[in-house]
Amino acid sequence: MLENKIALVTGAGRGIGRAVALTLAGYGADIAVNYCGSEAKALETAEEIRALGRRAILVQADVSVQADCERMFKEVTEQLGTPDILVNNAGITRDNLALRMSEEDFDKVINTNLKGTFFCMKLAAKQMLRKRYGRIISLSSIVGLHGNAGQLNYSAAKAGVVGMTKSLAKELASRGITVNAVAPGYIDTDMTAALNDAQKDAIRSQIPLGRIGQPQDIAETVAFLASDKAAYITGQVISVDGGMGI
Repeated sequence: MLENKIALVTGAGRGIGRAVALTLAGYGADIAVNYCGSEAKALETAEEIRALGRRAILVQADVSVQADCERMFKEVTEQLGTPDILVNNAGITRDNLALRMSEEDFDKVINTNLKGTFFCMKLAAKQMLRKRYGRIISLSSIVGLHGNAGQLNYSAAKAGVVGMTKSLAKELASRGITVNAVAPGYIDTDMTAALNDAQKDAIRSQIPLGRIGQPQDIAETVAFLASDKAAYITGQVISVDGGMGI
């Protein structure tokens, strides 16, 4: 489905990013594994990709820093080739009630989750325009669509990803480039691991399908949007939340 495509996945060392990278590789893509801090986790991801018979490189970059993003795209192009697929997955949380949220914690989340997505979108689009082909997929969130107490910064960033996705889709559609977003609900990752059993039970009670999602649920949706099977889909936000947002 993705034979010989080149994909850059940000934040690919763990969680959803890791699942996305491995799934795209399983469908035939070569992967640039981006990470910011944990090289060991990213290396594990790369090794699993190589075990699938695909090429994989590690690219360290903090997506909130424009110079890092520029260097990352340069390294990917030199070592693998021009990316056909960009998956904007890198993200952080700094949760607190609005009245207690510091400017620093607001800015950190906006800079990584929103501005970092913008930097990568812009750099990918510049390269994809030259070959009149590309797939840009960004991770939003159910929180970006419906809000959540204690996550004003995260909600703002993920809602912004939706707006950027729709705007960029209109800018690039005539050049054969699709731009979409995936909005996960509650997924079993490091971000949700801190929840206690009572909190998880409360969440499950709000999900019509009755379970917390797995990273693979998101990864398969991303793979579909990255493939030519989704060639007529652009500017869309696909909710993968077990029905929670109904």
